[in-house]
Amino acid sequence: MVVVGDANGKVGWGYGKANEVPPSVQKAQKQASLMMIDVPLVDGSIPHQVIGHYGAAKVILLPAGAGTGIIAGQAVRAVCEATGIHDILTKSFGTNNPVTLVKATVDALSKLRTVEQVAALRGLDPADLAVKHH
Repeated sequence: MVVVGDANGKVGWGYGKANEVPPSVQKAQKQASLMMIDVPLVDGSIPHQVIGHYGAAKVILLPAGAGTGIIAGQAVRAVCEATGIHDILTKSFGTNNPVTLVKATVDALSKLRTVEQVAALRGLDPADLAVKHH
């Protein structure tokens, strides 16, 4: 399994099989480059809390303040670093299989939307979606 990203909001994963290691890595990298997704980043973190599922894995991603770092296990950390996320809190549940955790993390990242994207989908002004405290 290979995780690739541009460290600026794009990430993808690939899985390759071959009799030798180099061809399998090459196949995985090719597949990963074809499966890239765009991830909205806000100040080096994610815009909101999100949950990703894949099989028995469940991953919760929480935005964090500047300087927090990447609080994650090895598989989730690899995806976050490849994406360009610098500050994030994560928690994984269920299986600890790295392949499944990577797929669940990418699922969570694919669900992220910025305020502007949500406003455009709803046909509203982004200011109308701002949280109002009474």
